[in-house]
Amino acid sequence: MKSFLLKFLSLSLIALLSFKADDTQEFKGKAYYFSKSKMQLGSWGARLSEAQKKDVAARLKNRLEKSYVLSFNKEESVFKEEDKLDAISGATDSWGANFSRGYQYKNVKDVTLVQSQEFYGKKFLVKDKLHTIDWKMGKETKQIGQYTCFKATATISQAELSWYNFSWSDLRRKDEDGDGNPDVPMVEVEAWYSLQVPDSHGPAEYWGLPGLILEVSAGDTTMLCSKIVINPEEEIKIKAPTGGKEITKSKYQETVKGKMQEMMSNRGRRRG
Repeated sequence: MKSFLLKFLSLSLIALLSFKADDTQEFKGKAYYFSKSKMQLGSWGARLSEAQKKDVAARLKNRLEKSYVLSFNKEESVFKEEDKLDAISGATDSWGANFSRGYQYKNVKDVTLVQSQEFYGKKFLVKDKLHTIDWKMGKETKQIGQYTCFKATATISQAELSWYNFSWSDLRRKDEDGDGNPDVPMVEVEAWYSLQVPDSHGPAEYWGLPGLILEVSAGDTTMLCSKIVINPEEEIKIKAPTGGKEITKSKYQETVKGKMQEMMSNRGRRRG
């Protein structure tokens, strides 16, 4: 415990000395992440041969492996996915685009989120509070590149992590507690942050630790930072998105689920 505290305090001191506030230069940076998700085929996948599973994995590569850029200063950040062509057709993934994360702006001082989303050609501007994460600080450390990282864990509602996404199971989920709300699964999250970049930013929905989050694992997905550039010569623009119908996260979820329920009902009537 003593050695852990000494390491933590020494890294904190280094971070403070390295990034001491200076009115003549605003601290900014860029962090590059890549994410990888495990393919879940459920009972349907059990009927596939290994060759068929590999073919499905190749076709879903764009959804299972993604690249992102996080641009940040002391208070704000923007997080966006880098465009990538479909591995099979050479085109963008139009279906997946309806449920992918849009251009995301976070302000950790004001605890606010602004995110642009497009769903079947209609633009939305989601404005809401950042979800406050109850992090549990661990003692473990590890190196990620040149950065010493500390471990933190949390349990977060799946709905908070993927509110922009959609799963058919969302429509089938039942209210087992009798409180009028469908039961939402919880996700165990493991994050690794570095005091060498003393900002409370992170990729996707993650934030609120005393250093930049360089790696985070939740469910079947892991995000890992591959490169950090501090105060680059190029200008970093950190602005909230604009345009689209203003809506909260919960209302956006209701809109998406309602549209998908409508599509499912229409498909059922055509078959009948």
